[in-house]
Amino acid sequence: MQDVPQLVAQARAGRPRAVARLISLVEGASPQLREVMAALAPLAGRAYVVGLTGSPGVGKSTATSALVTAYRKAGKRVGVLAVDPSSPFSGGALLGDRVRMSEHASDPGVYIRSMASRGHLGGLAWAAPQAIRVLDAAGCDVVLVETVGVGQSEVEIAAQADTCVVLLAPGMGDGIQAAKAGILEIGDVYVVNKADREGADATARELNHMLGLGEARAPGDWRPPIVRTVAARGEGVDEVVAALDKHRAWLEEHDELTARRTRRAAREVETIAVTALRERIGDLHGDRRLGSLAERVVAGELDVYAAADSLVAGVTGVSRRGG
Repeated sequence: MQDVPQLVAQARAGRPRAVARLISLVEGASPQLREVMAALAPLAGRAYVVGLTGSPGVGKSTATSALVTAYRKAGKRVGVLAVDPSSPFSGGALLGDRVRMSEHASDPGVYIRSMASRGHLGGLAWAAPQAIRVLDAAGCDVVLVETVGVGQSEVEIAAQADTCVVLLAPGMGDGIQAAKAGILEIGDVYVVNKADREGADATARELNHMLGLGEARAPGDWRPPIVRTVAARGEGVDEVVAALDKHRAWLEEHDELTARRTRRAAREVETIAVTALRERIGDLHGDRRLGSLAERVVAGELDVYAAADSLVAGVTGVSRRGG
C-alpha cells in the first residue's frame, strides 16, 4: 500500500517519481484511488488543459514538443499526457511520442507520460481525466493532452480540454474528410502544420471555407483562428501560443471556462456512477433475478423496458417512479 499523503506532498514538491506513482494508481484502478482523488481535490483546478488532436501523420507529437519548448521559455511547468494505441497483446503503450519528446526528458519542469488507450473509443484512456488532475495538483501550469488519431471518435478530446487544438497537414485529406471526422465541430484553434509543403495554402483556404459553412455564431462568439506552422522548425509556434492565450482570455471573460470545467466534472461523475452500476448489474449474470426476467420477456409477460426497470430497481432499490 502506498502512503498517499506522502506521495501527494512529494508530487507537489515536483518529484517525478511521486507523480508517476500517483498516475499508476489511477491507471491501475487501485483500491487507493478514492483516497488519491480525495487528497487531490482541493489542490487541482489551476492548470490550463490543452488538447491536441488530428489524424495520424499531421505532426501532433512534434507540435506538442514545440509547445512544451515555448511554455518552458515562458517559465511555465508543463505536463504532457500522450495517449497511445494499446498493444493488443500487452495492453501497453507505444512510446514513440516519448522518443520524439526526449529533448525535454531532463527538464525538471516537464513531466511526460504515455498512457495506453486500451481500446477506449475517443482516443483517450479512461483514466485520462484523473491523470490530468494528478498533473494539475502536482503544480503544472499547462497540461497538454495529445490523443491517438482514430478518426471520428477522436472528438472525445473536446470533453477533456479547456481549449482544443485540431491539427491538419497538406496531403492528409480534403476538407470534406475533415468534416466527416467531426473535427470542425470541436476545434477552438486550428493548426495547418507542415506549412512548408505544397498545398498548405489550399488546405488553409479549404478549412476556412468549411468553418464558414458550419458557422452559426452570435456576435461575440469565439471564431476559431487558423494558424500555420512548421513545428519541426519551431515556426509559427509562438502564434499558436498567442491563439491559446487569446482563447483562454475569451473563455474567462464570458464565464465559459468554469462552465466547461463544470460540464467536464459532470461527465466524469456520471461515467464513474454508470460504471459502478454496470458492475453491479454484471454481478447479476449468475443471479436468478435476471434469468427470471429474461424468461418472462420471452414468454411475452413483460416487455424489455419493464424488465430493465425491474432490474434497475433491484440493483439500486429505486423504481423508475421513485418508489
